[in-house]
Amino acid sequence: MNRTVPAKTGGKIPAQPRPRGGSEPAGHDGSETADSVIPGAGPAPRPGERATVRLRDTGPEDPPRYAPEWLELREPADAGGRAHELLDPLRIRLANLPGKAGLVIHDLGCGTGSMGRWLAPRLDGAQHWILHDRDPYLLHFAAVASPRSAADGSRVTVETRRGDVGRLTPDALAGASLVTASALLDVLTREEIETLAEACTGAGCPALLTLSVAGRVELTPSDPMDEEITDAFNAHQRRGDLLGPDATTVACEAFSERGATVRVNPSPWRLGPDEAALTAQWLRGWVGAAVEERPELKARAERYLQDRLAACAAGELHVVVHHSDLLALSRPTGGAA
Repeated sequence: MNRTVPAKTGGKIPAQPRPRGGSEPAGHDGSETADSVIPGAGPAPRPGERATVRLRDTGPEDPPRYAPEWLELREPADAGGRAHELLDPLRIRLANLPGKAGLVIHDLGCGTGSMGRWLAPRLDGAQHWILHDRDPYLLHFAAVASPRSAADGSRVTVETRRGDVGRLTPDALAGASLVTASALLDVLTREEIETLAEACTGAGCPALLTLSVAGRVELTPSDPMDEEITDAFNAHQRRGDLLGPDATTVACEAFSERGATVRVNPSPWRLGPDEAALTAQWLRGWVGAAVEERPELKARAERYLQDRLAACAAGELHVVVHHSDLLALSRPTGGAA
């Protein structure tokens, strides 16, 4: 799955123009070429305990694709935007899982681990997070910054796996309590989303898939070019068979066709003067992608961008970037309620 992908909702800042993704490790049979504790990741193990983090280094080194600085910049807006309304039905499902050994959560395309930092402290019980990404540097960052405890103080541990979401299978999710992803669906193809839905429903595993682009942006004050830039950006998102703003609809269909109960809630970024740094970076990426898609916009778009950046710096610009969160509750297997 080595291909150039469109700029993300927030204007992705890639170190290399290749996709973020992540899931199934190259050696999901349990083989490892490296097994090491990452300093600072989780609570220090007590004598006789296993390491809290196992770094799986399976396959050739890949260069970084997403700058951690950008992922860090957007994390507060992500946290504020995620649909809290989906947490109660998720908690009910997780509470009815058989067994008391704790939750096993797979985070696909984890980036720097922002989903775990948001969700783990909102769920009760011991948790083991399996972080999937293709970028070893982001995996390291995510593991080091992983949360240490759940909502009720139970222990949270983590391991990392490198791999490709396109090869995810139900077998890879054996024993999983939950699959999560953030800002991932819109950089997948229809086939990859169907693969993801097949894996989750085949394993009877719920999925919480957040912050997928919705294709709508509101800027205040408005400008005549707003709609033109939005349309060009959305076209850029759909390059190379990627779904962009169509991803949530396709995912709803894919999970529903396989028997899952699906809920979708809005999860917008709401950016004002306090988020000026994020807004400015988002503007550059958003307009830049639009111009890449439609080069004839270049001269007008440059003036538009400068005007928007000036308004942002003056604290006069407010932006709502619309996203969607999806919760798919698959039919449980193994006798779960």
